[in-house]
Amino acid sequence: MARHERPHLTAFADPSMFPSIFDAPTGAETDPEAETETDGFGALGLPRKLVRALARDGIVTPFEIQKATIPDALAGKDVLGRGQTGSGKTLAFGLPVLARVARGERARPRHPKALVLVPTRELAMQVNDALLPLGKALGVFLKTAVGGVPYDRQIDALERGVEIIVATPGRLGDLIQRRVCVLDDVEVTVLDEADQMADMGFLPEVTELLAKTPAGAQRLLFSATLDNDVDSLVKRFMTDPVTHSTEPAVATVTTMDHHLLLIPPHDKFRVAASIAARDGRTMMFARTQMGVDRLVEQLAAVGVRAGGLHGGKTQRARTRTLAEFKEGRTTVLVATDVAARGIHVDGVSLVVHIDPPRDAKDYLHRAGRTARAGESGSVATLVLPKQRRSTLQMLGKAGVEPAETRVRAGDAALTELTGAREPSGVPVPPDEPRRPHRPAGDRRHGGDHRHSGEHRHGGEHRDHRHSPRGPRSGPRRTH
Repeated sequence: MARHERPHLTAFADPSMFPSIFDAPTGAETDPEAETETDGFGALGLPRKLVRALARDGIVTPFEIQKATIPDALAGKDVLGRGQTGSGKTLAFGLPVLARVARGERARPRHPKALVLVPTRELAMQVNDALLPLGKALGVFLKTAVGGVPYDRQIDALERGVEIIVATPGRLGDLIQRRVCVLDDVEVTVLDEADQMADMGFLPEVTELLAKTPAGAQRLLFSATLDNDVDSLVKRFMTDPVTHSTEPAVATVTTMDHHLLLIPPHDKFRVAASIAARDGRTMMFARTQMGVDRLVEQLAAVGVRAGGLHGGKTQRARTRTLAEFKEGRTTVLVATDVAARGIHVDGVSLVVHIDPPRDAKDYLHRAGRTARAGESGSVATLVLPKQRRSTLQMLGKAGVEPAETRVRAGDAALTELTGAREPSGVPVPPDEPRRPHRPAGDRRHGGDHRHSGEHRHGGEHRDHRHSPRGPRSGPRRTH
């Protein structure tokens, strides 16, 4: 059976999860057939089916990082891509990977043909969301392999044969140790957010995994920064890599405003609460898990419903919290740095550093949750008097010259800069026990919890209902 005729399960992808791909209206503004060889994605050398799938989702103009890297990646070259978060790195590596594996034979059982390594579960979820419907258009099967969820569905997919694995290092290493995943057939490996993987201590595991892939395999490395830790991977595993850098390693986004809000210590929560009560989608960053939980509880007590996201929560809770924020059921997300990198939520108009970040890199990644893909946004850092000097030094390294303003809760200046307003004061009742809508099969939480700490976790999009096994050529093959 030809690849494009390969039968698909209903469970391959829930159409309701991707309405813009599967339910494109007739008479759409963009005609996929109109794609020419002189502009858009068609000019980059991508398969026509892939260009059509992108157009059905309204994606017709490549971002700079995509224009720069896709032709070299399609040519089989090793590629180093650096661009700020929100610059389109997922499709920059995802499209050529999909095109490459679609050209060859189907994957053998337990032998994926492409590997995408990411540092967190949430980022794995996001990459999977972006590539899964595009893979369907080419008959390419993907599966996430992350901790915090049961092994059985991941093992089942590998045993049937899956072309692309999107994995966190810890779980992939476990699957290899269990002899259900072998990297001998890997043609292309992607390291996404490579600098974050180095920062989180994954470098030894990533090195071990790369060593298990064929020496001549293609490697694509995408990162916001290419520092010394990442450079060690480049020197060992990449051959004459082509480097494409679309942004300097400082904050130069013209659509992002930076504010340093000098506040008295006793007024910090009142200022934070009034900002959280604003209209618009807001992300707030605290340094510790305890700080996140405390702020969420304090906000609820004064009438602001906020979600909390950190590595100490179960994967089910994290997935639900992120979904509620993306869908607008909550407009405030309080998070540790686990959510700072790689997570994309449309329409975040304000990022607030409740606790100033430790270094310039963390500031840039946190700030990158707003002003994404040309949208405008603001970043505010709450600074106590004793933190002013160190924070300004850190911002200088990030290339940021913030506007400094002394504010207290209720000040007109605070309202003007952030949209702050007085909270209702009516306590938010605890969530009533409910059965949240979720894809079939996500009724259990289990699996590998070895990496449950703040620096040892990843994310999975969803678990499909476990189906009876059948022949690999039959219609029961799932992601």
